[in-house]
Amino acid sequence: MLSVSLTRLQRRLVALSRFGGLLGGGVTRPAWSPQHEEARAWLITEMRGAGLATWVDPAGNTFGSLGATALASDRPAVLTGSHIDTVPEGGMLDGALGVIAGLECLEVLAETKTAHQRPLAVAAWTDEEGRYGSLFGSRAFCGKLDGASVVDMAAVDGERLADVMARAGFDARRAPEAKAPAGSVAAYVELHIEQGPRLEESGVQIGVVEAIVGVRRSRIVFRGQADHAGTTPMERRRDAFLAAADYALRAREHVVTRGTNRSVTNIGVVHVHPGASNIVPGRAELVHEMRDPDVAVLERLWQECRGLADSVARERQIAVDVVPMSATVPALAAPRVQASIEAACRSLGLTSQRMYSAAGHDAQNLAAITDMGMLFIPSKGGRSHRVDEMSDWDAIERGANTLLHTLLTLARA
Repeated sequence: MLSVSLTRLQRRLVALSRFGGLLGGGVTRPAWSPQHEEARAWLITEMRGAGLATWVDPAGNTFGSLGATALASDRPAVLTGSHIDTVPEGGMLDGALGVIAGLECLEVLAETKTAHQRPLAVAAWTDEEGRYGSLFGSRAFCGKLDGASVVDMAAVDGERLADVMARAGFDARRAPEAKAPAGSVAAYVELHIEQGPRLEESGVQIGVVEAIVGVRRSRIVFRGQADHAGTTPMERRRDAFLAAADYALRAREHVVTRGTNRSVTNIGVVHVHPGASNIVPGRAELVHEMRDPDVAVLERLWQECRGLADSVARERQIAVDVVPMSATVPALAAPRVQASIEAACRSLGLTSQRMYSAAGHDAQNLAAITDMGMLFIPSKGGRSHRVDEMSDWDAIERGANTLLHTLLTLARA
């Protein structure tokens, strides 16, 4: 039976982790950074060494193909992949596993000259982690990128997307041109670490994704009044930070009590201005994120939290602005791709279970243009988005072999 080379997988995953690698372990490799662009160049070299045709589209998505030199409507390809950008102080597997395993699968098929009716391709999508725009590259590929908004996209720290793309040799205004030809993708399947504890705790080897959560991010800006922190009486203060803190606690409680058992929320960015210990904060900004696999629940919670922000502002006699930042809708995996993954598990003697993805992935954009599926492998301790993120090498090999046989089934359909 066809199988991947674990030695080659290990070598490439370790090599990729050195781009943006941190002294204490882990990786910081944001999209468009010098480290990311060095990793892209390395990846293209690896793809070409594996016998794949390569290209990079105007949104910075990087492709390697077996059986085609571009995606075309007259010969739809089976596509796999993930991303090579990371969160700050992230791990070596999030995103990277799906790209490197996809490359390995295509190399095995090329080496063994295994017959397949459809072209196969692996993609490394740009800025999946959303430093400048959530799932940026796959949104462009799937025709979901608003060209007018691209010039205004920026990171939380103010760095502009147009500037970093220009430094990397890309024109941000051309990013929407990355839209794939209609009908050019026959199916998409992505391998990923679970990033949670469910598979490890249940002892199941492969997770077959049924749905991917939607994510809503908003910037909540409370505007009070800056005053002297010593001379201004407490009852006269219009403290923007206290309003932000009040909102953070009440919004969390609201999502927990009014959402479902699958609803989650997080406030991971807080900015206070002027930011001095002897000045009452006149402005406080939060980035609020919510996730749920049910689009109706997600929309309701977002609207309710927006109203909650207004209530907090009124009670504290300050102003508030709620600015939507990004919104991705939940996506359902295609039954035939789920069935192909499960068939691959059976042929390899692996256990599997169906589950939803609590994290967002590029696959949810691909669901809008083709049949989409994902498979998960267990994460050690459920850890992810941290430097000690890891999965057992045996689990990585099992996941890659499952991907290999899933791709082959879809490419022979």
